Amino acid sequence: MNRPEYRNAQNSAMTYALDDAFARAVDDDAVKVIVLAGAGDHFSAGHDIGTPERDADRSFDRRAVIWWDHVGRAGVDARLARESEVYVGMCRRWREIPKPMVAMVQGACIAGGLMLAWVCDFVVAGDDAFFADPVVRMGIPGVEYFAHPWALNPRAAKELLFTGDRWSADRAQQLGMVNHVVPRAELEEFTLGLAERISAMPALGLALAKKAVNQAEDLQGLRPGIDSVFGLHHAAHAHNAEVAGDSLAGLDVRALRR
Repeated sequence: MNRPEYRNAQNSAMTYALDDAFARAVDDDAVKVIVLAGAGDHFSAGHDIGTPERDADRSFDRRAVIWWDHVGRAGVDARLARESEVYVGMCRRWREIPKPMVAMVQGACIAGGLMLAWVCDFVVAGDDAFFADPVVRMGIPGVEYFAHPWALNPRAAKELLFTGDRWSADRAQQLGMVNHVVPRAELEEFTLGLAERISAMPALGLALAKKAVNQAEDLQGLRPGIDSVFGLHHAAHAHNAEVAGDSLAGLDVRALRR
């Protein structure tokens, strides 16, 4: 991810650029493991909700779901169409990539940034990394790809959501969300070394092992759980729009930072 001036906030252009890169990596037999990283000081500050390059009203080539375009639609019709594609749909598409994926996290991994890390098979964090999902402050029950109880555990998921607190990399590792925490200066070397060790395994064996674990998660309710909470997510957006006149309850980046 290469928007360091905006802490790699995820606009639609980035979403589709990532999808293009992942597709090339899957089709390239020389690529054994995919590492997802963020340029600059931060992995990702989440969804783009206020940069000059925010492109929520722009059309892209829909790939994750078959639904009509969000552009020209209004209210829930527009939000449901867009978020089904660029958030839940894309995260599910990436989770099913048959090659191992490692998230290399430094600095902020907030809200929508969690979704990007959670679709990866491993999370390696620098000791400067921190994690948070503060969107309950907007009256919204969590980001669209609601993997919280599976990436953590139910009580930890509630704490993350109910408090909106930032968690250190060490705390995230204690709760099972992070595989390894290493000094920031050693993050890239350690992550690439891990990827090298994984790459020595047979490609088909890795793909089948990944599918086996993903299927076990789905049998534990991950997929229908995300579907059920996605509806609550949009109910919250609609409530905000009706009561506050804004789907984010009037909270912009500065307000959330405060």
